[in-house]
Amino acid sequence: MKSYKEINTALIHGGISGDAATGAVNVPIYQTSTYQQEGLGKNKGYEYSRTGNPTRAALEALIAELEGGTAGFAFASGMAAATAVLSLFESGDKILISSNVYGGTFRVLDKVFGHFGITYSIEDTTNLKELEEHITPEVKAIWIESPANPLMTITDLKKVADIARTHGIYSIVDNTFMTPYLQRPLELGVDIVVHSATKYLGGHSDLVAGLVVVNSQQLAERVGFIQNSTGGVLAPFDSFLLIRGIKTLGVRMDRHVENAQRAASYLKNHPAVKKVYYPGFPDDPGYEINQKQAKNGGVMISFELYENYNVETFFSSLKLIALAESLGGVESLVCHPASMTHASIPREIRQQVGITDGLIRLSIGIEDVQDILADLDYAINNSKEF
Repeated sequence: MKSYKEINTALIHGGISGDAATGAVNVPIYQTSTYQQEGLGKNKGYEYSRTGNPTRAALEALIAELEGGTAGFAFASGMAAATAVLSLFESGDKILISSNVYGGTFRVLDKVFGHFGITYSIEDTTNLKELEEHITPEVKAIWIESPANPLMTITDLKKVADIARTHGIYSIVDNTFMTPYLQRPLELGVDIVVHSATKYLGGHSDLVAGLVVVNSQQLAERVGFIQNSTGGVLAPFDSFLLIRGIKTLGVRMDRHVENAQRAASYLKNHPAVKKVYYPGFPDDPGYEINQKQAKNGGVMISFELYENYNVETFFSSLKLIALAESLGGVESLVCHPASMTHASIPREIRQQVGITDGLIRLSIGIEDVQDILADLDYAINNSKEF
């Protein structure tokens, strides 16, 4: 296994590349549940595929290299990855989470881990002074998204990591929206990175997967134990698909971002659009921080139309952009966070943090940008009521 300086090379050749036994340039799909052992206590590094599989191991080595971490772990979904990380904590522990965080993360904390005595509080992680004031003895971690889903709020990852380290707690970042191609939280001092690899890393809306990368051997041993014990591992075929998807991450993200910048500018200048949330704009509140910690503003855009435009008509008028859960595929997708991705968050909390009933979230694909803009234009104009 080699380590490559440039990420576009590492995307293709990083981790465990090829197959020494046959010379195949791609890691084979080791579609097996168990492995013949040479004798009692003697094996070739694998015993049972829940514990370890060569295809999954290649993926885990790849994501560890891309994020600059000690070890990577592949799970059957992003929520399985998040659940494994949350399983590091015990009854009486408390976790501080970003004020606009993925609804699934909120739900599993609120409805599942709450049963085991693990609590949380929702914080404005952009206000570092207030965040630090809320670190009490029972707080054991800070969970951040930056950009946060769905308002694209930017948090200073290095400063949060520094605060966490000062207090002897973990800093955890969901890096799904940016991927290691645009942002590497571990290099900023963060302890744990989580990905819904279903999104940009897979990139083709054809698999569901989750990844975790840690920054220390101690954390690697703990997460590895949880992964093996709870068993929510990624299958060999999906591991193969995810490796294949990652190989084109760089070229896809470049096109995604180029299209997103055009779409965000179009929306910002449209008279029907009340507000656009996109950290790539110089006047965005998080722009300067994002410029320091990320390559650019990313791909995701959220926006609101004025009150005389009907949101339901907007969605039904789209012809190219699909109304669907998820994001990060080569095709453009749109969703209504209040009733879809963040429906599990109580309405009063959604309203409090700014996830309004009129908020629209866009995942810009890699289609010709003129077709994307034309679809948006038609749907916006068609949704005007008065």
